[in-house]
Amino acid sequence: MINGLMYKVLPVLAGAIFLFSGFDAASQSMDLSSKLGPNKITLSLTKNGELRYRVTRRDKIIIADSPLGLTCDDQNFTSGLSLVSVSPTEVRREIYNLTVGNVKTINHALERKSITVKNRSGALMIIDLVNGQEGVAFRYRFPDQDKKLRVINAEITGFQIEKKARGWLQPYNKAGKVTPGYEDFYVNIHPGDSISNPRNPSVGWCMPALFQVNEKKSWVLLAESGTDGSFPGCHLQPDSKGGLYKIAFAEKDEKYNLPLGNDNRPTFSLPWTMPWRVIIMGDQAGDILLSSLITDLAPASKLDDTSWIEPGKATWSWWSHPEDQSPDMYNTFTDLAASVGFGYTLFDAGWEKANAEGGIIAKATAKGIKPMVWAYSAAYFDAEKRRSKFKELAAMGVKGVKIDFWCSDRQEVMACFQSLFEDAANEHLLVNLHGTTVPRGWHRTWPNFMTAEAVLGTEHYFYEARYPALAAEQNTVLPFTRNVAGPTDYTPFALTIRKFPRLNTAIHELATAMIYTSGIINFADSKEIFDSLPLPVRQLLKDMPATWDKTESIVAEPGEQIILSRQKDRLSYIVGINGTNKAVPVKLNLVKYAKGFSKFRVISEGENPLMSFKTETYPITSTWQYVFAPKGGFIIQFTNE
Repeated sequence: MINGLMYKVLPVLAGAIFLFSGFDAASQSMDLSSKLGPNKITLSLTKNGELRYRVTRRDKIIIADSPLGLTCDDQNFTSGLSLVSVSPTEVRREIYNLTVGNVKTINHALERKSITVKNRSGALMIIDLVNGQEGVAFRYRFPDQDKKLRVINAEITGFQIEKKARGWLQPYNKAGKVTPGYEDFYVNIHPGDSISNPRNPSVGWCMPALFQVNEKKSWVLLAESGTDGSFPGCHLQPDSKGGLYKIAFAEKDEKYNLPLGNDNRPTFSLPWTMPWRVIIMGDQAGDILLSSLITDLAPASKLDDTSWIEPGKATWSWWSHPEDQSPDMYNTFTDLAASVGFGYTLFDAGWEKANAEGGIIAKATAKGIKPMVWAYSAAYFDAEKRRSKFKELAAMGVKGVKIDFWCSDRQEVMACFQSLFEDAANEHLLVNLHGTTVPRGWHRTWPNFMTAEAVLGTEHYFYEARYPALAAEQNTVLPFTRNVAGPTDYTPFALTIRKFPRLNTAIHELATAMIYTSGIINFADSKEIFDSLPLPVRQLLKDMPATWDKTESIVAEPGEQIILSRQKDRLSYIVGINGTNKAVPVKLNLVKYAKGFSKFRVISEGENPLMSFKTETYPITSTWQYVFAPKGGFIIQFTNE
């Protein structure tokens, strides 16, 4: 099946197979040096039996010697280790479709090898290694088959980043009223810098974490993949002295209103396979943005039939009318969805009362608009109650759920997500997570998982005084960090001026809908704003896809500018935003992207850059020159009209 795992083991290149007759473990190579690309991961054991690894790209150090190991309730795997065996190198090809992403079909070869070590008591631990064109990864496994429960007290995994590197990192907020929710600013730091001026008190750094290393010649993103109910979501410890970033587990008090215990340590039965520690690498930041290594490593799709899953766009009343939960308001946004050609509308908090009074679900479905509804996490944590509620929603005609206020990376929550995706799929319901952790490849495993918040998005024009000044910069960092982890519910297109007045231009805000990937794009703002748009912009909104067949990075400068080429079926666009407060010249060769088209339409700033648009159409020329407005943007649509 194309959405399932379609890999085949390829012939291993000469010199990569280890023959085990007369096997001498000490003489075997503990590295995975790719024949397919420039990356290499190497393991080593110190004299004290401590496990280390390093990562290079074209023989240049990306991650210097860094610690590996676990301490458990019954065993220690941090010292006194010895090598037992090294597996042959195996090449697998991952071929699958993504329901939402930068590219529709993924076809990547990954080299794999497993290193088995034992501790002083003879207990075994396996380190699986993966190497591909886009980076490397590793994970721990306990192969014992006795079904006993093992508890991990600490993971000493680290990532040694050179001190002169430059990084974009997000503080990991400690447990609070609405935290952790991955809704802080990405800040420009150097390894070893402490957390400064976060939005909320913080206990570490989030992943994904982006660094520019190797004298600014290479980019690296630290991330996770394949986190399920066997492990908590992890972040990085706050102390990065000397540039060593270490893994940290979810905190004990990350409970919010969920019925969680007091033990935050990972606990699971044996055998136990843990999440991938993912190290994405590239020569350009655009290589990071386009990487699918996180989904390459995630479990294959668990859904045989995905024909019912339709990406799309939705109207959403909360941003423009947060206090109005009346049937009339919700019906207005159903009508708006129909008028602008959107397939969905999102009924947020208070929809139950509005539906009881005014039948908003039935009115949406009667117009051919698919309703999604807001829900509270605590009401969906219990499996039996959740399944019953999903059946009830599906019977009403609801097509998806936005479940909010998780505020936890605890193992129990990661387990709940997997069951939730499955239970929702059984009722043909789409899922949007809010107030939540970042995805970890889950949209490959569960294609009905369409999007998640975990982003400092446009709702913060209500809540964060610093947001307007920093939003443009953040918008050019998130595609290389948060959005690499998975689909992002940024809620773009917030034009109405709110408590903290917007500084980005109107076209910058519109362009974010095409910069980020989200299986359901929930558009902010009011009917009045949509009705005021010029016809070409309204047509753009109608045509705009919610997922892409092909994406190319043209300009990729985190914190400064981003320009992408996007294609879906016969639609072709170039979209760009400026993250700085300076005018920036742009020069593009359009012929490369205009095959089959004779003209291009440019949407840019109008007379009032904050609120209006200008559209101009030109014949295709080899060179197009433009000047990015401060905090501005543009959208090019190729056309024959």
